[in-house]
Amino acid sequence: MKTNNEVPSNGFTGLKENWRSDISAAISVSLVALPLALGIAVASEVTPMAGVLSAIIGGVVTTFFRGGHLAINGPAAGLIAVILGGLVALEGNINYVLAAIVISGGIQTIMGFLKMGRFAKLLPSSVLHGILAAIGVIIFAKQAHYALGTTSNADTTIGTLFDILNQLPEANPFVFLVALIGILTLVFYKKIKHKFIQIIPAPMWVLLLALPLVFWFDFFNEQSLSFLGNTYVVGPELLIDIPENPLDSIMHPDFGMIGTMAFWLTVLSITMIASVETLASARAVDKLDPYKRTTNLNKDLVGVGLSTMVSGALGGLPIITVIVRSTVNVNSNAKTRWSNFYHGIFLILFVLILAPVLRSVPLAALAAILVHTGFKLASPKVFKRAYDQGVEQLLFLCSTLVITLFTDLLYGIIGGILVTLVLQILLAKVGFLTFFKKIYKSGSKVYHLENGTYDVKLKGISNFLYALKLDKLLEEIPIGSTVRIDMAQTRLVDLSIMENLIDFKRIHENKGGNVKLIGLDNHVASTSHNRALKIITGRVKKRITQRQIRLQKMAIANGWSFEREVDWNTSYLRNFNFFDSRPIEMKNNSLQGQDIENDTHWEIADIVFDEGAMLALEVYQTTVQVVRLPSPIPQFIIDKEGLFDKIFGRVKVFSGSKKDINFVKFPSFSNKFQLSGIDEEAIRNFFTDDLIHFLEQNEIHHIESNGEALMIFKYVHIARTDEVQNMLAFSRNLVSHMS
Repeated sequence: MKTNNEVPSNGFTGLKENWRSDISAAISVSLVALPLALGIAVASEVTPMAGVLSAIIGGVVTTFFRGGHLAINGPAAGLIAVILGGLVALEGNINYVLAAIVISGGIQTIMGFLKMGRFAKLLPSSVLHGILAAIGVIIFAKQAHYALGTTSNADTTIGTLFDILNQLPEANPFVFLVALIGILTLVFYKKIKHKFIQIIPAPMWVLLLALPLVFWFDFFNEQSLSFLGNTYVVGPELLIDIPENPLDSIMHPDFGMIGTMAFWLTVLSITMIASVETLASARAVDKLDPYKRTTNLNKDLVGVGLSTMVSGALGGLPIITVIVRSTVNVNSNAKTRWSNFYHGIFLILFVLILAPVLRSVPLAALAAILVHTGFKLASPKVFKRAYDQGVEQLLFLCSTLVITLFTDLLYGIIGGILVTLVLQILLAKVGFLTFFKKIYKSGSKVYHLENGTYDVKLKGISNFLYALKLDKLLEEIPIGSTVRIDMAQTRLVDLSIMENLIDFKRIHENKGGNVKLIGLDNHVASTSHNRALKIITGRVKKRITQRQIRLQKMAIANGWSFEREVDWNTSYLRNFNFFDSRPIEMKNNSLQGQDIENDTHWEIADIVFDEGAMLALEVYQTTVQVVRLPSPIPQFIIDKEGLFDKIFGRVKVFSGSKKDINFVKFPSFSNKFQLSGIDEEAIRNFFTDDLIHFLEQNEIHHIESNGEALMIFKYVHIARTDEVQNMLAFSRNLVSHMS
């Protein structure tokens, strides 16, 4: 088992013990946060400094009140559309919007004290992603004009999108060049593996690469430039506006419209979107936390609520948990909440030191960042992921998206929920009143058996409306218990409930428990995804693929076992460093057997895992082999130099280890492989000349030892049957040479 993941201390003890790693992570986070904060503010049609001020408050204020560990707080792209809607509703006066922000923060604080964080679970996951996709389209539509140097007077998002095409011939090439270089930088950044390039985050590179163009075309003085016989105007209005004294950016709220319906609708919109996005992001960051800690969602609401009040009172934007910056924080090996505090301090220093440079940043560079962000929120991958989770999830997402674009965010949420409920009622094939009776009077119970096991019997309709009752039901079970959750008597189980059950399983198993989900054999779904909506039916013959047939034949011929159904037991994979911060979605097509000659037990299975979360999410499918060894060996990770960096952006090494252990005697091996581990001396003794020669001469795999077992994989795709045979042959020979 791994021994390097001792949970860091909390409070000031954690600050003292982990300040080096937290400061190092905070530098990376602040370099990402600065351009994003500027861009979010400009896109929200407030002063650029309002965004930076919000990010600073998210660091230096929220840290002391929140319930999270590795999350980063600040302004987010998800609230741009809410602020724009507030400006339209409140006579275009930002001071009225600031008042709405302050009251929204107050409501969030009260919700946190009343322990209402759980209510965020009532919003179906696909509806949330539909709202985020709509926000992405809105951001893209608005910012594309800044990137092209054009304008749109359309009253709707759809009209603004059409204006992009209509006004392409009028695009300013000097502005567009700045934006184009920025977008290309964001797209190709991960593919450039030069160490100097990777030190600086991609959004900061966008600003740095824009500066030479600003000076070359002299954006500081209004003038006309010619291109292909046409004349275009450039000037200071194309640069962001940073006052000489940053304190001059401070504004104060005006509560003059507090008695109007428009004001309270704005408050409601800000509160709903900010709360739901914060709590969803907090749960997502928990999955990335290598120390398996769990956020106190109610304290998180108090933290973001109080800091939102402070931010609004000083002219800033709402504060939430931001997933992209949180992912950077996790990947930069932050240990405690103090990295969030340090990132706020670094932003203060950046503003004081870099203010003259920031005044030279063109709006087109910020537009490039936001166009890229908007596209990621509504990219084809978002729709494919929803489709992979079920055709119905794609329908929920798309209906929410369309309703939001043609109305507003509140109607989008309400409409998305109604579409979800109507389809679920039709799928459940029960009457309207019966449907709700089966939710709120389902008869689900928890039984405590004599052997210490807890049996949970779920009945009736288990959909997103049942989430709070499910939480209350599961509260009876002590953390770390052995639990069986039986869904055989459920008529319908939706994605939201499956997500909650998987979270429950993850939390309990991180504390040494064992949770089994059973009773879904007679349910059908539109996809094989483990979270897909499931409906009870008669026993049906499950479809089998040609690859599964070949694997089944291979297993029979060799005396192995083969299980093609989804297997929920993936906790053993989280004992490997690679999956510390890469949540495993599902595992199936499991081959298992014994290697009698080497006295090992092996398993080869297909898995789906995530890199990042929510907006930073990438989903990978691969085939992994785990070999359980007869005796302990050193813990290590070995990869072909740069191979997995190119795929995942970074190779996760053991904490406390050197980045790479080199063998002077074998320069070709050290040049070809990256090797890391906790005990360098033990690793050097373990890697004999014979083992090194074997690795040099064979096909490269990712190989990781957790001391008790090896995890091996190479392909970032589902392995063909011949590749499965190659993996087996490689592992046998590898273990033989290790012996």
